[in-house]
Amino acid sequence: MKTLRIYLLIVLTSGILVSCSSNPYSKTNRVHKQQTKMYAKQLQEFPPQMDAGAQMLNFGEHQAGTTNFNLRKPNYVIIHHTAQNSTDHTLKTFTLPRTQVSSHYVIGRDGKVYQMLNDYYRAWHAGAGKWGNSSDINSSSIGIELDNNGFEEFSPLQINSLMELLKVLKERHKIPDANFIGHSDIAPSRKVDPNPTFPWKLLAEEGFGLWYEEPAVTPQITIDGRPGGDLSIEVSENELSPNTKIAENSPLEVSPEIALRIIGYDTSNLDAAIKAFKLHFIQTEVNGTLTDYDLRVLNNLYKKYM
Repeated sequence: MKTLRIYLLIVLTSGILVSCSSNPYSKTNRVHKQQTKMYAKQLQEFPPQMDAGAQMLNFGEHQAGTTNFNLRKPNYVIIHHTAQNSTDHTLKTFTLPRTQVSSHYVIGRDGKVYQMLNDYYRAWHAGAGKWGNSSDINSSSIGIELDNNGFEEFSPLQINSLMELLKVLKERHKIPDANFIGHSDIAPSRKVDPNPTFPWKLLAEEGFGLWYEEPAVTPQITIDGRPGGDLSIEVSENELSPNTKIAENSPLEVSPEIALRIIGYDTSNLDAAIKAFKLHFIQTEVNGTLTDYDLRVLNNLYKKYM
């Protein structure tokens, strides 16, 4: 009987060790659970724990807890690239307390999705940033990190998984189309992710972000007064017939600074805001100069964000 007990104890202990060793994040998962329990306990306290200042207040005779409340909900999705070498590298980075960075989701090059935090918790992914009037993006957003070193193209498997995740988040939290943006959009002076190969147009076609109307920003040509196509490719004047005219470009109706601000960009550093705009919507020649084409794109877009 004693031998049987020892045998069962060995088997049980071995099972526990195998279970722990199979997940390299079992230790940080325990810390995660401890922290969630701590926050849950704080939220359950009624009345809330009294600090020195609150003890000075003249409270009423009775406690009166309202029945009309729910959890805070995220209103933005911020997309990042990890600028690291692998998914495992990123997962480890986000489980080390000293890094002070985290994200709700990480998506690997192979399309696997890792949820690291409940959507309703505040992750530390956005840092100092601003979008419109919101200057605390972490408090109102979900962060998604894509495993990418910052220079390579995003894999089809990764983008497919991202699209599926965005569908879930949009439906779950009723996030507006315009509120799917990049890290560089909210922090134009210090961030450049996701990189210029990111398929923003593809996302916008599925309702995740806005995009401009390409026919509206392409200079039209007329031949003998009739529409004759567009100038989506460069054509020199001596290649056009005498009866061909280039339609006048619609000018930007407001200043670039105002248009960018209406979209949501922080224009305190206008050069950085222009670069962030071009990284998202132009994706070529990402610099602080707005060409005629860029201005037409900007003119088309700011109206959509109004």
